[in-house]
Formats: sequence, structure tokens, C-alpha cells
Amino acid sequence: MRFHKIINDPVYGFITIDDELINQIIAHPYYQRLRRINQMAMAHLVYPGAVHSRLHHSLGAYHLMRSALQELVSKGIDITLEEQQASKIAILLHDIGHGPFSHALEHVLAENIHHEEYSLLLMKELNKIFDGRLQMALDIFTNVYPKKFLHQLISGQLDVDRMDYLTRDSFFTGVNEGSIAYDRIIKMLTVQNGELMVEEKGIYSIEKFLTARRLMYWQVYLHKTVLSAEQMLKRIIKRAKFINAPCQEPLNSFINKPIENVSLQQFCSIDDFDVMMAIKQWCSNEDLVLSTLCKGIIDRQLLKVKYYPELVPEEIVQEKMLLAQKKYNLSDEDLQWLVFTGEASSRTYNFENEQIHILFKDGSIKDIAAVDNALINENLKGKVKKYYICYLV
Repeated sequence: MRFHKIINDPVYGFITIDDELINQIIAHPYYQRLRRINQMAMAHLVYPGAVHSRLHHSLGAYHLMRSALQELVSKGIDITLEEQQASKIAILLHDIGHGPFSHALEHVLAENIHHEEYSLLLMKELNKIFDGRLQMALDIFTNVYPKKFLHQLISGQLDVDRMDYLTRDSFFTGVNEGSIAYDRIIKMLTVQNGELMVEEKGIYSIEKFLTARRLMYWQVYLHKTVLSAEQMLKRIIKRAKFINAPCQEPLNSFINKPIENVSLQQFCSIDDFDVMMAIKQWCSNEDLVLSTLCKGIIDRQLLKVKYYPELVPEEIVQEKMLLAQKKYNLSDEDLQWLVFTGEASSRTYNFENEQIHILFKDGSIKDIAAVDNALINENLKGKVKKYYICYLV
């Protein structure tokens, strides 16, 4: 009997698993760890429903990949059953290398290491465990497989990864501006000259997709209170490393040892719960900076944030520092941890790298930004950048 299993998903309904190898990968502890990694880090402090995990997202991206492959095959695109399996495995594992609180602590816990590096290491390890049966998935993931469009479905300006996180994050936050017509976009996908493209009829759905992404960044991902909480979370870990704050394993290896001494197995044993347990413990730490930041996260007493269109005026920075110093009797060194400035930016559409190509009925191909009367045009070429100050009150 052919393998068949369904998973009930709140966003898409039933997700079908009809491949025994894929089911075995999902059941593996490396993958199950994603249940304990929050997809949206600290966004739940602003949007209480945003508590979905990386496992939710990867299953959703797998579901969209499955739909996209079926659509392309129905249009006569040559994709073998082995390539379909490999593409589904690649998208299922694309985020397996995320550490605690996803992007919020990236480059902080494991300094200067991108989550995709860990994803690749774990995929290689799983390939050994499953006797080399993931090699094609690795080739597609690393973009060395000849059929480039398979990699573009995983990582590109119009990939199923983005389609799922916009749809899912919009659903769980309740922010309707992030909703996209993912089903119509998938129906409009095609392949020309070996590259992923969108049929002419899908132009407006693509424009909505790009606009929704822009709105989600500023309304959710870079919401000033979310930004404050995630900056505090980063500073908690950095401060703990700075003072060698005591904590339990496996987090202790990341806090008090060089990252090159941390094994892949130790990385796979750490998740959000380890970090939150340490934060609760550090609330009573004798270090004023660390305990203040930790209590702020636990009690949701966050640093105040204000955005500015230009660099934050120095007189405002000095004013906030002076007020905090008087109220909390902070040293000049400690003050830098609790009153600070920075910048946040997002880009609607990346013109320099990979583009979204539209295939017209006459066979011509245009970039979405070059389409007549396009909503996504040169005016949206640059990054939108805002400056901020975080401070104690």
C-alpha cells in the first residue's frame, strides 16, 4: 500500500505526506526541534497570536512546493518523480538550521554564522543518516542542480518560502495587509528557458505579493515594539557573554565558550526554552544591566522606541541618557546597553539580484518592474530606511 498521511494545518487545511522518506525526515529529532523554535521571535509581545513555530512554517512551505510542482507538471514541465521528492525535501529542510528565536538571535548566539550554514550542515548529516538519499535535495538547495527553477522555488524573490511566511504570519498576527493570493500565484507559475516565471495573467497578484511583503515588514516585523523586544533579547545574550553569566547546558556552551568549540549536536539541543529559562534565572542576577533587560522581557516592560526619518539628533540621545542615568544611577558603560540608537531597513523588490520575470502571451519576457503602468517600479528600487532610539523610561 502506498504511504499516505495527512496533517491538519490551520492555514491550508490538510497537508498531505505521501512519501515515506519525507515522513521519516519529519519524524527525525533534528526536524522535530523546530517545534521549539518560534517563527516570529518576540512578535507575540505585540501580536499575541504570533506563537507559531518554524515547524509550522516549513510544513506550510512544503505544502506550497507540492502544489507548485503539481502545477508545473500539469503544464508539461519536465520534473521527474525523483526531482519532485528532492525539491520537497529541500524546502522542508531549508530552515532546519535556525537557532533559538530565529532571526532575532542570528549572529548573536553563534557569532558570524548564518542559519543557512547550519541548515546545510544538518542536511549533509541527514544525508549520511539516510544513506545518501538526500543528495539531489542538497544539490537543489545549493543551486548546483541543472534545473535552476527548482532552486528558485526554494530561494528567490517569488519562492514558496516567502509565500508561506507572509500567508502564515498574516494569519497568526491578524494583520490582513499581509494576505496574498498564494493559490493564484502558484497557478500562474511557469518555466521558460530553464527559469521560473509568471504568466501575464498573474501580474496583479505578484504586485499584491510584493506590496504585502512591504507592509508586513513595517507593520509587523519592524514594528517599533517588536524591534525593542528583539533588541533587548540580543543585548541579553551579548551582556551574558560579556560578564560570563552562569547558565545551564546547552546554552552555557554558547555563552561561555568560543563558538568553534560548540558541536553540531550541541546546536541541535538548544531551543527557545533554554533561552527563556536562562532569562528567568538572570532576572535576579547581580548585574544591573542583565537583570533589567531580563525583567523587561519577562514582565513586558520594554524599552521605549521612537523612529526618525534621519539620524537621531545627538541632543535627544544625550537627553535620554541623562534621564536614565539620574533615575537608575547607571555608569557610563552600563548606560550604553540601555540607551542606544540604530537603523532598520527593508526593500520591496531587489532590482540588482534575481528578478521576477513575466512571460507574455506573445512569448516576450519582462521584469515585473518594466511592465507598463507597473506598481512595482524604479521608485521602489532602494531600501526604505528608518533610524531609531531605544531608551529607558
